[in-house]
Amino acid sequence: MDLIKSIEAKQIKENAENFHIGDTIKVFFKIIEGATERVQIFEGACIAKSNTGIRKAFTVRKLSYGVGVERIFPLHSPRIQKIEVVRPGKVRRAKLYYLRGRVGKAVKIKELIRKKADKVNA
Repeated sequence: MDLIKSIEAKQIKENAENFHIGDTIKVFFKIIEGATERVQIFEGACIAKSNTGIRKAFTVRKLSYGVGVERIFPLHSPRIQKIEVVRPGKVRRAKLYYLRGRVGKAVKIKELIRKKADKVNA
């Protein structure tokens, strides 16, 4: 095995990828300000995922006071404490960049409704 791949394998988080594109998610990440540390929550729709392995990243978009804000998070970053799925989304595309040009209710993503049997297995 390659030396770089063996180092990367140690840093990969288990169960980090429990969300899909279109899901509304909360990302809990650490912010270090001087000597203090705090956890900040960024809640929005996951509009893209990219790369593989340790370099995997995802983009989250939210509206803040009427302005669209996007943030790209490295999936296996030690600063990310947890990722929580608030609402699963029903989409048919891999990248939701078309949401950037939309305003108001047009930005909404339909909710994926799962059957009770699917919830037990998931």
